[in-house]
Amino acid sequence: MTQRRDYLAANAGKRAPTPGFVLLVRDRADGDTLMRIGITVSRKVGNAVVRNRMKRRFRELARAILPAEGIAGADHVLIGRNLGIERDFAALKADLTKALAKVRR
Repeated sequence: MTQRRDYLAANAGKRAPTPGFVLLVRDRADGDTLMRIGITVSRKVGNAVVRNRMKRRFRELARAILPAEGIAGADHVLIGRNLGIERDFAALKADLTKALAKVRR
C-alpha cells in the first residue's frame, strides 16, 4: 500500500495489538482476492536505522506468514512498536499468527 487514504481506511478495520506491533486488517469488499500489506514505523520507535531494520523484519515476516494465513481480499497493516526491534523473530512470527487468528474470528 502506498497511499495515505488506504492506511486511514485500514484504521477503521479490525485491530489486534501484540507486544511488537499492532495489526490492522480491513476487508476491501471489492471482489479482488489480492492481499495488500502496509508497514509503518513512527519516529518514536527510533532513528532511521532502527526504523528501517524494523521494516525489513516486518517485510520478511509478511513474506513468511501472510501467503498461508492472511485474509484474501484484505489490507494488512503492521504498525511497529518499541518492543518490536528487540523481540526475537520466532516470537514475532508467533505473534502475527495469533493476531491473524484473532482478527479472523
